[in-house]
Amino acid sequence: HQYIADFRQNINALTLSHTGHPTMRIAILDDYQKLALQSADWSAVKAHGEITVFHDTITDKNALRDRLMPFDILCVMRERTPISGDLIRSLPNLKLIVTSGKRNAAIDVATAHECGITVCGTESPSTATPELAFALMLGLARNIVGENASMRSGGWQIGLGQDLAGSTLGIIGLGRLGAQIAKIAQAFDMHITAWSTNLTPDRCQEVGVEYKPSKEALLRDADFVTIHQRLSDRTRGLIGTEEFRQMKKTAFLINTSRGPIVDDAALIDAVNQGEIAGAGIDVYDQEPLPAAHPLRKCDKLLLTPHLGYVTRHTWDVFYGQTVEAVLAWINGDPIRVLPS
Repeated sequence: HQYIADFRQNINALTLSHTGHPTMRIAILDDYQKLALQSADWSAVKAHGEITVFHDTITDKNALRDRLMPFDILCVMRERTPISGDLIRSLPNLKLIVTSGKRNAAIDVATAHECGITVCGTESPSTATPELAFALMLGLARNIVGENASMRSGGWQIGLGQDLAGSTLGIIGLGRLGAQIAKIAQAFDMHITAWSTNLTPDRCQEVGVEYKPSKEALLRDADFVTIHQRLSDRTRGLIGTEEFRQMKKTAFLINTSRGPIVDDAALIDAVNQGEIAGAGIDVYDQEPLPAAHPLRKCDKLLLTPHLGYVTRHTWDVFYGQTVEAVLAWINGDPIRVLPS
């Protein structure tokens, strides 16, 4: 591994020595909306090399390897394209990976470090995802999509909305985003409860919410349930058939965290059988979500295409600090280096 690391460093030095004729190749991955180059000033990076922007996601491992083979630097967006250890070892030119956010579970950082590849991150604003969670909540509570469709077809009122004020919001996970959700919910005059495996009454008191001693207790009492936890072996499948049966038939589920936390098949059954009133989902097991996926055909689901962090301010931070990280590495002083 040390030999590989030294080899990459020598190649890097040779590349940077020819500043008059930029030879580095930089890839920006998964720029679905073609906004990466507009969200930051890349001119200083272009002075050192050629930038190629990809607007799609490749899932075939061999095709992905072939696409990324020429590049020295990869600029990646959150967890859209997995950068596995096998992929890293197959890219002989790779010297730097910059990911948006402070962590990226889809990058094998340990292998990158073993191969002498630097991995850097960016800061991540904490307001966009909670705002979307409430947009989904309000959209479901007032049936915004259905009422809009009725208006466009010449109709008028078709349903009776659910008030947020006075309703109980159950927050699963009271970390940075969960606490932000609680703050917004307080402005809506909601009663707020929280639970997670390691959550303590002291943390709930600090945030100003009611501590629930069990997941069942939270689900049983909540009118809205919103998830704000990282994906792990402990949280995968956290909400499934039994959990939906514990919820009120009038309750709504919101998931803006990670798709695998909720069992898709169980969710579809729950809404189809009237075990819950509906759900707002922004994250999926597979992204982009296949066109024929059963979730797309399920009534009473308000679906968005992973918009939780897709805002102008977030993009300015992500891509602006990606440029900073690339330039800092070129200058021999990398910033926001991610630990293994």
